[in-house]
Amino acid sequence: MDDIESLYREPCPWRIVDDAGGGFAIGAIGGGIFSFYKGIRFSSPGFKSRAWSGVQALKARGPVYGGNFAVWGGLFSTMDCCLMSLRGKEDPWNSVVAGATASGMLALRTGMVGMIGAAIGGAIILGLIESIPIAMTRYQATQQREMTFQQAPDPSILGKQDVSTLHRH
Repeated sequence: MDDIESLYREPCPWRIVDDAGGGFAIGAIGGGIFSFYKGIRFSSPGFKSRAWSGVQALKARGPVYGGNFAVWGGLFSTMDCCLMSLRGKEDPWNSVVAGATASGMLALRTGMVGMIGAAIGGAIILGLIESIPIAMTRYQATQQREMTFQQAPDPSILGKQDVSTLHRH
């Protein structure tokens, strides 16, 4: 693994714990904000009543969202580590397949159709997430190539008249 990701990712056994904890934090914060808004929106009128309902909804549902995200993050990392071990390399395909597998496994109790739909959705989302850095790298590489071709000419090969016109601007 020679990419930039190797600089900030944990080795595989610890990656599972790290991703589960990160998933819990993201889910608890994002789910808490969502729950707080929902509690405010569907409460009786009045500032005090709305604020109290928002706080109660945040306390009730925020940790649940955090736990859901933690389970998905841990399962995703477990699948990613298994695929990395089986294939012997780390590339974006591992993440896409791990996202599909994790999403499909979490939707097992909805039946085969729901499981396949969740797996396809997980693969699409992870495919989009993994394709953004690849597209950005390619875009930056083409920009770098264009910049190297547009360098200023060497003044030693220009005539004296051309050099004087360059200094006027």
